[in-house]
Amino acid sequence: MEKQNSTPSGSAFSDYVHKPGQSERRLFIALLALFGVLSSVLLLLLYIVPYYGYGRISPHLPFLMGALSAIFGLALLGSLGLLAIVVAVGHDVPFSRKLRSVAMKVLLPVLIVVGRLAGFRREEVQHAFVAVNNELVLAHCRNGSPPRTILLLMPHCLQDSDCQVKITHRVENCKRCGKCRIKDLLTLSEQYGVSLAVATGGTVARRIVIDRRPDLIIAVACERDLTSGIQDTTPLPVYGIFNERPFGPCLNTQVAIDRVESVLKEFCSLRQG
Repeated sequence: MEKQNSTPSGSAFSDYVHKPGQSERRLFIALLALFGVLSSVLLLLLYIVPYYGYGRISPHLPFLMGALSAIFGLALLGSLGLLAIVVAVGHDVPFSRKLRSVAMKVLLPVLIVVGRLAGFRREEVQHAFVAVNNELVLAHCRNGSPPRTILLLMPHCLQDSDCQVKITHRVENCKRCGKCRIKDLLTLSEQYGVSLAVATGGTVARRIVIDRRPDLIIAVACERDLTSGIQDTTPLPVYGIFNERPFGPCLNTQVAIDRVESVLKEFCSLRQG
């Protein structure tokens, strides 16, 4: 069962939901640094081991291969450094959109492996990954790319398990009985003028995204579904919020409505500005 954290209130709560915690920042930056060191060592070994063989082919080849290795290594370390700066300061930098795409597609599996080598659990790395992704999405939207259309994408397990109403294709079918969070999410979607959809899995979620083509997705899911969903939709920005599972996975899950609303307020204020 997932531990539920206490919820801050007021402006402090707004700051809380929009910024990765210090522990998540430190973990992500530490994993980036460790990955950079390991990559540099690997590149050095890949150059040194065949060094003398290069010289037998051509006297200029060792220098050429060394230069190429140095360029690749500097580009890798520079990218990791820029990503670490965005995470540390929470501001956009040049090429941050491309950095986010590379980080989402390539970096997560690598960091999970590096994290395991360093003794961290997969879930810890996934939480840090989503928190950093959220910071990158906010930085991008705050610096000249506010979303015009927003989609709230929710998992089907938020619906009460005893409910017989089908809402996956038309969430407006909800009777608003209040037994689950769908009623509150419908209210938020109407209040802020955003779309709301409920998906039963990744395939349905992808079809919803293709049909509606939003500029931004605010998605709620578990660690596995949220991280895979963020990767699948890149470069489309996804702000992720983890669900709460008081009854275990995939059964009557919950989401902090005040957190969803706080995130919506932030993005809608950027859209209006």
